[in-house]
Amino acid sequence: MIAMIRNLDTSLIRTFVTAAEKASMTGAANALNLTQGAVSQQIRRLEDVLGKRLFERDRRGLRLTRSGERLLDRARHLLRLNDEILAEIGGGIVAGQVRLGVPYDLVGTLLQPVLKAYAEAYPQVEISLVCASSPELAEALAAGTIDLAVIEEQVGPSVGECMLVDRLVWVGAKGGSARSKRPLPVSMVADTCAFRPAVLQALSGHGLDWRTVFENGNIDATTATVRSDLAVTTWLASTVPGDLDILSFDAGLPALPNFSVNLHLPRHAIAPAAQAFAAQIREGLSRHRQAA
Repeated sequence: MIAMIRNLDTSLIRTFVTAAEKASMTGAANALNLTQGAVSQQIRRLEDVLGKRLFERDRRGLRLTRSGERLLDRARHLLRLNDEILAEIGGGIVAGQVRLGVPYDLVGTLLQPVLKAYAEAYPQVEISLVCASSPELAEALAAGTIDLAVIEEQVGPSVGECMLVDRLVWVGAKGGSARSKRPLPVSMVADTCAFRPAVLQALSGHGLDWRTVFENGNIDATTATVRSDLAVTTWLASTVPGDLDILSFDAGLPALPNFSVNLHLPRHAIAPAAQAFAAQIREGLSRHRQAA
């Protein structure tokens, strides 16, 4: 006897994800242009299909049950796949504006081919790049001033989607002497740099005195201080310019943790232009991983 095939209705899944993110039937109804009754009905239908309760109510609103928590990540993945298929194969014209947040060190390195490919694939989309440190980009995404962001974070739990993991390394001028000076001259792009806490913790744990040479948010000026052998800095290994040295352990500098490059999407609905950009980032960085 052949088992009956059951299919999930993506409209029910979208309602579930929206209700989970809003923690409110009313909030989900407003976001989806539905009545509160329609949202409640769709949630009940999904619960009937799965045979599990997905939400409980408390004083703060909706709270996911254990089954709801298990479903949420997979539901988001299913919606992303659904939206990517529609954008890539459906043939619909993607237009409008997309605001992408990118760290300074990634915009001209890892993401440059992605930006070029997206601009060629979607010529009717107006792209706005916002370059800032990763913590600043996370705040901008939460505030809704950008549509999606690529964020560098120390490897570990994250609400973002991991695109790749890379080594954080010390970088200096070829044959330079800054690496051996004490206190160690360190050049950082900004005091909000995602790498800064890990770097300072490593230096402190190693008992190494250091001083700041440059810190104002300009990646070009930071690069210039390193090329001039005025300081060392830290970058992801895949972003280090060919004319600079990745410093080995015999330079007397502490080991640094790995960092992940994560794709962060807004908690609210995402527009087709941003969905297509997310798909392009996944594809481009997947190619980079395979080539590495």
